[in-house]
Amino acid sequence: MGQSYPVGTVVTLATDRSGSVVAARLPRRIAGLSRTGQRRRGNVPGVTIMRLRPEEPADAGAVRRVLAGAFARPDITTPPEVGLVDELRGSAEWLPALAMVAEYGGEVVGYALLTRVRVRSDHDDVAALVLGPVAVAPHRQRIGLGSAVVQAALDAAAEQGERLVVVLGDPAFYRRFGFGRADRLGLTSPWSGLGEPWQARVLPSVGGGPGPPAPGEVIFPPPWSKV
Repeated sequence: MGQSYPVGTVVTLATDRSGSVVAARLPRRIAGLSRTGQRRRGNVPGVTIMRLRPEEPADAGAVRRVLAGAFARPDITTPPEVGLVDELRGSAEWLPALAMVAEYGGEVVGYALLTRVRVRSDHDDVAALVLGPVAVAPHRQRIGLGSAVVQAALDAAAEQGERLVVVLGDPAFYRRFGFGRADRLGLTSPWSGLGEPWQARVLPSVGGGPGPPAPGEVIFPPPWSKV
């Protein structure tokens, strides 16, 4: 799993001249910086604040811009991920505490969304979560913001007693958070035929909660059919 930053954490990031993070959660002095961000020695020009928190109503426009930039394609005007989030936001599957944003220098530039799905079998119908979309604004990619906001969302879900998360995406990226092939848990979906990109993770139990859902078909709400 990646570095865990609890929801609400304010993380001070030391960045080099290219914007790459060289230190996080600065104590009194790291990499030649004081707690006030003043350069003391070395080759680090300053610090930037990253904040991880649930989305607020005023963030909707910024989230749309992040999604539009991250999923931009030359053949479409608005990526379908933008409409997906807008539709989910107004649905019963929306879980406000699990729509996570990353602020970097006061700007919303990262996003990770967990919403409700169902796992249906012959004998049961239980709640689970789907992770996605996950996005980082193009001008802030490759400095660890995506990993941080995903981990914050997963940590928040575990704290709420959620047990199962599914995702469709790059196995090399999601493996670092503990995801593996969903078919090994007996989980099917419209994307099962893609193989490794169809993934799942069982979250740690908090306070002796229920176990993960039994094998079955993951039922997605209607907005997902448009992606």
